[in-house]
Amino acid sequence: MSFQILGTGSFLPQRVVTNEELSQMVETSDQWITQRVGVKTRHVCTSETALDLGAEAARRALEAAHTQPQELDLIIAATISADTISPGLGGMVQKRLGAACPAFDINAACPGFLFALDIAAGFFARKAVKKVLVVSAERMSGLLDWSDRGTCCIFGDGAGAAVLGEGEGYAASELHTQGGDDVINIPTAWDSSPFYGVERDKNCVHMKGQDTYKFAVTSMVRDIRSVMEQAGITGGQVKAVIPHQANLRIISEARRRLPEISPEKFLTNIDRVGNTSSASEPILLDEAARSGMFQPGDYIVLSAFGGGLSSAACVIKW
Repeated sequence: MSFQILGTGSFLPQRVVTNEELSQMVETSDQWITQRVGVKTRHVCTSETALDLGAEAARRALEAAHTQPQELDLIIAATISADTISPGLGGMVQKRLGAACPAFDINAACPGFLFALDIAAGFFARKAVKKVLVVSAERMSGLLDWSDRGTCCIFGDGAGAAVLGEGEGYAASELHTQGGDDVINIPTAWDSSPFYGVERDKNCVHMKGQDTYKFAVTSMVRDIRSVMEQAGITGGQVKAVIPHQANLRIISEARRRLPEISPEKFLTNIDRVGNTSSASEPILLDEAARSGMFQPGDYIVLSAFGGGLSSAACVIKW
């Protein structure tokens, strides 16, 4: 017993920031960002909270799944940018929706949504649940140094969600963690202890671009091949690949190293949305699902990588 996806949802804040607008804030240009990252625009919160984003994405997923909040047996939230340390995003989404089930958060950075799916699969395997909501919401704009062109042009805000039900649609999964903070690091906001005299780094994304690129490409290729082998499918049977929207160059290089999958099957929306961390995969999955791309029986490969360093991939049978 694993699960099937009953419905998906996503939500982006209204405010759109273009590369041209960013070039007025920091030394950069549309050409520089487009060539190096692949982002043209990104959505950023002005008054919306991570809860606002996550709850609306969840509401849309529930609507698509023809499911009432009271039917949920569990909510798993993936985020690195919740509004509060406690209560967590999952519990706040539960209250906003009017559900009455256990809820908790996980922090696995950009692969968080895929880690959450794997956790949910364990609950289904134990027959402890019948319907689960997995939601990822990120307000990355609050974790950026807006004077650092190397990071502020990459990220955006948004949320994505999926409602899971009993079924056999979770065909394979792969999770990895290569612990350490030397490549990607986001320090906590503050430390109020009068006894702690260690100077802390700024509470924003610190990232070594070239090291991130190498890790991302290598892990993406390895993980996708592994889950396809586990699921017993070929590249020709894959309907679509939903890769983490971190950088278009990363996706392009991984696509080149995976010739068994047709290049056009690698879906992207990074040009419009940017890197929304753990919300990246469910946002793109929802866009594809609502476009009518998927039919029952289609195989979809999801892949993500990021802080931790962590990576994940899975095969979903629609």
